[in-house]
Parts: sequence; structure tokens; C-alpha cells
Amino acid sequence: MKVSEPDLSIIETASEDLFLGDALMVRQPRNGYRAGTDAVLLAAWIDPETAGKGPVLDVGSGVGVVGLCVAARCPNARVLLVEREPDLAVLARHNVERNGLEMRVSVVEADIARSSDALFRSGIASETFPIVLANPPYHEEGRSTAAPSPLKAAAHQMAPDALDTWARFMNRMALPGGRVAMIHKAEALPQILSVFEGRFGGINVLPIYARAGAPAIRVIVSGIKGSRAPMSIKPALILHGPEQAFLPEIEAVFRHGAALPARFGG
Repeated sequence: MKVSEPDLSIIETASEDLFLGDALMVRQPRNGYRAGTDAVLLAAWIDPETAGKGPVLDVGSGVGVVGLCVAARCPNARVLLVEREPDLAVLARHNVERNGLEMRVSVVEADIARSSDALFRSGIASETFPIVLANPPYHEEGRSTAAPSPLKAAAHQMAPDALDTWARFMNRMALPGGRVAMIHKAEALPQILSVFEGRFGGINVLPIYARAGAPAIRVIVSGIKGSRAPMSIKPALILHGPEQAFLPEIEAVFRHGAALPARFGG
């Protein structure tokens, strides 16, 4: 029986956006979820040496920006993108091919809450990833107005207890001693610490500020599977200077694919 071809209209109608200067060309839905600053910062959390030690897992990858940025920045990195939404998975596969990364980046369409069969069929075993990254939805269902685009709604909204599902999946897939990192809104920090408790130790909290003197807008929370080391808080990561331009070390991340400076990174 002939297998039907996927509907590629989502590719034809998507925008083309540059990341890491012009190192990556990524297609994204014009009116749906659009990856940006958060994805690049999370990818920059990992340095090339660490990324090259084993496969990197991008959980809920969307069109693949986090994992593709890791692969573009780290020439020895192998990356797996796991995405639930079929249209976004189609775009992720296109983006992998468009950027010539087929040898190092692969895509699996799977719901992390019900992913065992899909991962098994793809030959992906639990506890095999030294690095697991996640950029989950930011808004709880029922506490914000749903986005008009179904894809945007799926990307930005989640059930109140869904962060536990994400942490459980990250724990399941990480090697013992493997590192995980999640970027989220700053106000989600208590919930993230709660779902990481008992799963990861050596927790590091990196607060991210748009500019000095303003409240934190994001956090990157990282941890080590099975560790009992205490929690620590990294120095403040400030994105913009007084003139609103990126600070030089942040400009290097966004324009040239640099890793976060060592005092901030994983």
C-alpha cells in the first residue's frame, strides 16, 4: 500500500527567520508559536565540549530552534527533537534538512505524556541522554485567554499539573548523572523547583533580566539526575544595556552562536 505524503502546505505558508546571525534559516508558522530569545538562550546554556559528549534531547521542540541552535553551535553534537504537534514536527524535519543537519539531528513525533510506543518504534531508550533541554508552554489553561491559532494555544498553554509531566519525562530520558535545563517565566520558579525535587539535585537557578534594575523575566533552572548537591543561584544574566542594545556578551550569543559565559552556563 502506498504511504501518503505529508501535507506540506504548512511549509509553504511559513515565514523564514534567521537565527545565530545567518547560521540557521528556520521556517515557523506566521501566526502560531514563534521561537525566539528564550530558545537561543537555552541552547547557549550548553557549551560545545559538553554537547559533544553524547546526544542532546530537545523536549517539546516545536519547529526545532533549541536543538538546531545546539547543533549549529556545537559541531560534534547529536540532537533529538521530540514534538507532539504534527504540523510543527513537519516544520522541524524541514528545518533540519534545510540547514543540512540530517546526519546529526533527528525528529520524533510523540506526546511526552504518552510517548513510550513512539520512542520504542524509533529505537530510543530511556536514560540515554547526557543533556535534556526543555522550553515548555508558559501559561496555565484557564488562567489566560486562549490564542486564536491552535498551534499557538498548544505552545503557550498547559494544564496546571503539566510541568510535573515535563519533569518526569526529562528525568526518564536523562542518564544517571545527566544534566537537564528548563527555561520558563520567572514566576514559575517555585513550581519548577517543586517538580525537580526528588528527581534532580545540584540545582542551579539562572535569573534573566531584560535590563539592570528591572524584575527578572525568565529563569533557566538546571539540575543533575540523582545528585544530592545543594541548590545555588547564578549571577544575574542581563540582556540589554542602557541604550537598549544587547550587551556585547549577549550579542555574541544571538549573532555569533557563542555559549553563555561560564559564570552563567551549565
